[in-house]
Amino acid sequence: VQLQASGGGLVQAGESLRVSCEGRGRVFTTSRLAWLRQTPGKEREFVAAISWSSFTPEYADSVKGRFTISRDDAKNTVALQMSRLMPEDTAVYYCAATGSYGSAFIYWGQGTLVTVSS
Repeated sequence: VQLQASGGGLVQAGESLRVSCEGRGRVFTTSRLAWLRQTPGKEREFVAAISWSSFTPEYADSVKGRFTISRDDAKNTVALQMSRLMPEDTAVYYCAATGSYGSAFIYWGQGTLVTVSS
């Protein structure tokens, strides 16, 4: 089972970027999907999540109004559209998925680096 993340890169502050993640080897239609991020020396922090039934999104306060999480169950993907990026958004972004109907994230992508220059 794999989660393959892509789409990271270098952007300037104020610009937008989209990262996405594809599930392989397993269907994630009954999993809660999420994005978390980590910078060196800090713990991984929650960014956004989306439920498997009502597609209800949830966001960290730091990204609310700037980031949008979405999922496409037909393609087994989850995406994070990031707008008005700030240098403090610089991090390695990880996608994650719970087990079926679960609450703990047990599947993780390899991470994709997003760098925002000032």
